[in-house]
Amino acid sequence: MPAPQAAQAAHTHLVLIPSYNTGNKLFETIADARTHWPSVWVVIDGSTDGTGDALAQRCADESATRIIRRGLNGGKGAAVLDGIRAAARAGFTHVLVMDADGQHPAAMIPEFMRLSQQNPQAMILGIPIFDHSAPRIRIIGRRISNMLGRAETLSAIADFLFGFRVYPLAALLAVMESSRGMRGFDFDTEAVVRLSWRGVPAINQPAPVRYFSIAEGGVSHFHYGRDNIALALMHLRLAGGYFRRLPGLLSRRLSRR
Repeated sequence: MPAPQAAQAAHTHLVLIPSYNTGNKLFETIADARTHWPSVWVVIDGSTDGTGDALAQRCADESATRIIRRGLNGGKGAAVLDGIRAAARAGFTHVLVMDADGQHPAAMIPEFMRLSQQNPQAMILGIPIFDHSAPRIRIIGRRISNMLGRAETLSAIADFLFGFRVYPLAALLAVMESSRGMRGFDFDTEAVVRLSWRGVPAINQPAPVRYFSIAEGGVSHFHYGRDNIALALMHLRLAGGYFRRLPGLLSRRLSRR
């Protein structure tokens, strides 16, 4: 995206980074994001590792980097919800959500924002391109969740779990405030399913992802047992809404042919 367009879009399009105990990777991620986009906000979700205080000191003179602090850890979705509520009040219309652990490609931010500007009604969804660092068990679990998500939406959405995305802010805020779900690890998948049900179109865009080892400063709060059970319960919860919406989903799919 040319610099003038990026400067203009920075008033409507925001990078939002939720963070919980991600250590120094948080500072690296913010610096990388700021290299590619002017407006970057961070939600400190009850972190106990001192990153909230350290970030406040580092960003004291940076008006484009806003820090929102939650007293207690509520989960990724809860942090995103606090962030988009504040972003809506500030006049932003779109938000690119990315993880704080360095896995997501900050260099792709301008391209995702450009696609969003060209397609303001759509959500721009990253398709993860994995390298050798990706744990095989995570890839297998992702395939299962993606299969369920495509069945629930009757859509051509490529990936329901990858958290590097641009959302139309008003639509995302509406679906989150209308549900008690989407507050934890279930946020990424359920948000896309419910937005798809509302007729928000999706644009799939490939993006590389990297998993860092502990020696490289990698941090992961994913628990295979707990979080996979949470995803399974989420899909069961969505099943009721799916069957109510099935006639409309079928009609929409047929109209696209």
